[in-house]
Amino acid sequence: MSSNANFESTRRRLTEKQADTVDRLTKAAVEVLREEGFAGLTVRSVAGVAGVAPATAYTYFSSKEHLVAEVFWRRLAASEPPSSDGENPVVRVVAVLRDTALLIADEPELAGAVTSALLGRDPDVEHLRGRIGLEIRRRLADALGDGHDPNVLEALELLYSGGLVRAGMGYGTYEKFADRLETSAKLILE
Repeated sequence: MSSNANFESTRRRLTEKQADTVDRLTKAAVEVLREEGFAGLTVRSVAGVAGVAPATAYTYFSSKEHLVAEVFWRRLAASEPPSSDGENPVVRVVAVLRDTALLIADEPELAGAVTSALLGRDPDVEHLRGRIGLEIRRRLADALGDGHDPNVLEALELLYSGGLVRAGMGYGTYEKFADRLETSAKLILE
């Protein structure tokens, strides 16, 4: 990912000072989530923790769902996809699915919030959901390699998104979700 990713926003390009404000807001959102959960998170409360005026926070984030989706997007964009060299496609795909599933597994409040947020209808969330989906698709396609079956790629995407919803609904931990993804991906690929 280019270093310019930190200066992009769902709504517009950012100056360095604006990017710093957005960075403070996304970090503060994680703090508020840890203490209050998704139900207690508001853009106003995040602004207070970040030391930013609420009106300023709303210039960057249209809703709490948008803010949480941005947190996930930033984590995904900053993470290095597993190497796609050398291993067979099954091993590579499993690594992509596991890495993506465990990206926020150690922060259960954030993980649950991401699931709720990404299901939102806010246009800014829809935009980020598209970016996130395209990045996960790209990683899976790279792991499958050239000449992969598009139906297999779509099945893996459905596997990931369905598992994310199940984990977000509390049907197991994200670690168990990662294990289940591995088992299911092997069933699809082998």
